This record gives sequence, C-alpha cells and structure tokens, in this order.
Amino acid sequence: MRIFLATTSLNDIRWATEAGLIDGIVATPTIIAAESPSADAREVLTDLARASRLPICASVPAIAAKDIVRGARDLAKIVDRLIVAIPFIDDAVPAIAKLSADGIPVAATLVYSAAQGILAAHAGASMVTISIDALNSVGSDGNAVIADLRAAFDHSAAECDVTAAGPSTAASFAAAAGVGADIAIVTPDVLRSLLQHPLTDRGLDRFLGAISRRPKGKRGK
Repeated sequence: MRIFLATTSLNDIRWATEAGLIDGIVATPTIIAAESPSADAREVLTDLARASRLPICASVPAIAAKDIVRGARDLAKIVDRLIVAIPFIDDAVPAIAKLSADGIPVAATLVYSAAQGILAAHAGASMVTISIDALNSVGSDGNAVIADLRAAFDHSAAECDVTAAGPSTAASFAAAAGVGADIAIVTPDVLRSLLQHPLTDRGLDRFLGAISRRPKGKRGK
C-alpha cells in the first residue's frame, strides 16, 4: 500500500521522504487553508513541486466541469506529476473524462459508496478516494466500502486505485491495507504515530540499558 502525506509542510515532507515512508503528497485547498491561511495556493503548489519529485494531489476551487478543466490544465503547467482531485458530483463528473483524455490523472473525491466508486472509475478516474473515518463517524464501515470497491475493480480489471483517506489509528490503517486499499492518505501526526508502539519503547529501553551496562573493552597497543 502506498502512502500519501496530507500536508504542505516542507519539513514534514522532507522528513517522510528521507525516511522512505511516503509515495505522494496531498495538498488540497482545505489543507492549504488550514496550514497556511494567508498563503496563495498556487505559490504553495509551486514550492511543493520544486521541493519534491513525488506526485502531488491537488484540487481546483471550483465545482463546474469547465472551470475544473481550465484550472487543472493551468495547475499541470506548474506541477509535473499532478493528480487532480475532483468531487464526484453531477456538475463535476464531465471534467473527469476530459482531464483523463488530456493525460492528467484524476482522483475522485467525496465518494462514500462502492457504486459511486464504480461510476467514477467508469468516467475515467485513476483513483477513487474513500474517507473511511467520515464513514465510520456516521455508523458506516469505511473499510467495508473499500473491500467492496476493491472486489469490484478486481472483477472488472478496472485500472483504478482505491484510496483510503483519513485512517487515524494504527488499527484502521492496517485494516485498510488488509481489505485492499492501494493508497492511504494520512497526516504527518498520524504517520509519526504509526511508528510508535509501547512494546517498541520498552524494547528500546532494554536495548539501551544493555548497552550502558556493557563493559568497555581495552584497546590493544
């Protein structure tokens, strides 16, 4: 399962990239506004594209297909490995086919059922993003939707990735991988938390303790 980091922080991206932990970046208007309220979104994406060679999933602040297509084509000029996030709503769906025909990968968002995901892939999306935490918060099973969509894509040989957005715990992250998610989108805080486990800390303490008690050898002349 590939991992996309939801952030515009160059420090976090640099850390995760150097550690070999991520395969892409997600920098939507919501993320940009939350992390850099006064920043110009285009400038932020330009900086990200210069700093990283990873794919960048970004979106256009529009819902009409013609506006999305125009904005996405403009973004493609500054981001070489662009993936355009498009909300799966009636007005925006035609943009999926048009951009896919242009060779610009599309991630369908606001998808909450396997049926929506199947239609998004049929329209030309190369990624379908399922917000598992959002589904879980209303009593649905986010990973069940991912499992159903994975099965449907496998059955039809659809060339479309299933993306789990927002797993906030180690259990939900691992469960998403277990049911066949191709990609998981996590925040830097969640990614760091996935590295942690109480037994890991305990084992490290024992290791460091053993090292500290080890007698120092004498050097030969």
